Amino acid sequence: MGVEYLHTMVRVKDLDTSIEFYKMLGLEERRRTENEDGRFTLVFLCPPGQDDGRADVELTYNWDGDDALPDDSRHFGHLAYRVDDIYEMCAKLQAAGVTINRPPRDGHMAFVRSPDNISIELLQRGDAKEPQEPWASMENTGHW
Repeated sequence: MGVEYLHTMVRVKDLDTSIEFYKMLGLEERRRTENEDGRFTLVFLCPPGQDDGRADVELTYNWDGDDALPDDSRHFGHLAYRVDDIYEMCAKLQAAGVTINRPPRDGHMAFVRSPDNISIELLQRGDAKEPQEPWASMENTGHW
């Protein structure tokens, strides 16, 4: 049968804060597992209508903390999501206090970071939008 993609797992420091971030991106909680013996919670989120398990992000929360989490998860790469309106999504995230690390100057692509420093790529659905302020002249912040 070959290989079948299942999900992407990221470890999180604050489960509620991380869930709220992914919900701002439009993801929905698909299922949750609480493991008392292992002292962890797994939360699977996905975009609406993609609840067949092929587009899941698994948030892993260790109840006793997780000192193994690096300060900078750059080695992870990134998650990518297509959005209906990149400017609207970036404005929503920015209004909630999320830094737009790579603004959508080209009307097509932006990068932000999750509360756990996971790089998230946002791509405009369809053709790129016409460049528009404040995004067109906004500088990069940090790295993605």
